[in-house]
Amino acid sequence: MRKATLFVFLLTILAFQLNAQTKVSDADKAAITQTALDYIEGWYEGNAERMERALHPDLAKRIVRTNDKGQSRLDQMSAMTLVQAVKRGGGKDTPKEKQQKDVTILDVYENAASVKVVASDWIDYLHIAKSNGRWVIVNVLWELKPAKK
Repeated sequence: MRKATLFVFLLTILAFQLNAQTKVSDADKAAITQTALDYIEGWYEGNAERMERALHPDLAKRIVRTNDKGQSRLDQMSAMTLVQAVKRGGGKDTPKEKQQKDVTILDVYENAASVKVVASDWIDYLHIAKSNGRWVIVNVLWELKPAKK
């Protein structure tokens, strides 16, 4: 019985220790959220500066597309391609009332975060990393929402 009690006690201490190591500061949460907002709001505003600020230069934005025959391919955009699309107007034509930009931090560990952004016509899963003291998006996996009937 004493061994079981000691084991539970040690597990409790270990759990508190692990929790303390993975705590995320409010400043980091705010910076991660701001990075995601710079990305999606930069798109809607057609603001290339905001978009570029949110992205790591080596960003890979990907989507798996499947044709009518069930064959899939991986399409990719780079940071430069995305910034150029924003310079051409991005999502400026999206009416304000349809500009969905729901940001949810899914997980943070040390210098890595996973974030979900629900936009008007798609959902993005962002991998955000702290690089040179700034949180920037390094990967995006996205999926279009189903067409409305």
